[in-house]
Amino acid sequence: MNRTRFGLVSLLSVAMLALAVQPAAAQASTTADLINGLNERLLYIAIPITILVEGILLYTVLRFKDSDEASPTKENRKLEITWTVATAVVLLFVGVASYGVLANEDVTFQGGEDQIAPQENDVLVQVEAYQWGWRMSYPQEDVQLSSASPTVVVPEGQDVYFRITSADVLHAFAVPEMGLKQDSIPAQNNTVKTVPTEQGVYQGYCTEYCGVAHSNMYFEVEVVSQSAYQDFIANQQSQQAEDDSDTASKLEAADSLAA
Repeated sequence: MNRTRFGLVSLLSVAMLALAVQPAAAQASTTADLINGLNERLLYIAIPITILVEGILLYTVLRFKDSDEASPTKENRKLEITWTVATAVVLLFVGVASYGVLANEDVTFQGGEDQIAPQENDVLVQVEAYQWGWRMSYPQEDVQLSSASPTVVVPEGQDVYFRITSADVLHAFAVPEMGLKQDSIPAQNNTVKTVPTEQGVYQGYCTEYCGVAHSNMYFEVEVVSQSAYQDFIANQQSQQAEDDSDTASKLEAADSLAA
């Protein structure tokens, strides 16, 4: 089997695979879209290489299985130059494609504090992990979520920033369907940015083993419309004001009894 046949087999195999692949489902965020798109492009490079290498291996086994002694190889400069150039081209493609994704701020946010949520409708969620739960808040809206396993509500189509830290040991914030993952480190803020593109509820959890109740560290990210998000924030602010008022009344009553 010569190189031309191998090339044809590889091309036909890739074409058949491309026809068999179903259209990609809608991605939950721009981050997930970038990461999954990169994986798909790298897959299309890896498939023909794998087919070519395995084909050569199979041909070699079948062609020389009855040989008593291996024949010495002969120098072939054209072949050596060809596979060197081909390898360089593949590595260049992988490097450029990967850098284009990793340099995107929706995958690797490198901005300072002044670049977090700079626009009017941007959302900032403060995330603090602890053994064994989550404290999450909206500092711009002065809203604190009370549950240790909260549901974070964010609007579709808006820039969302998660500023992540830890109160005690190492944790990790992860929402796989949205392509989000970041370490939670004590005394350090790490920020991830994304734009939710599909409404729904997405599971999040801690992915850094942090003690006996590590498996209890769950939370959810719910993506809703802009109006539903504004209603959620208004309801949270109203409820929080009522709770603060009740607490103040109880303190006043306790002071009166003590007096």
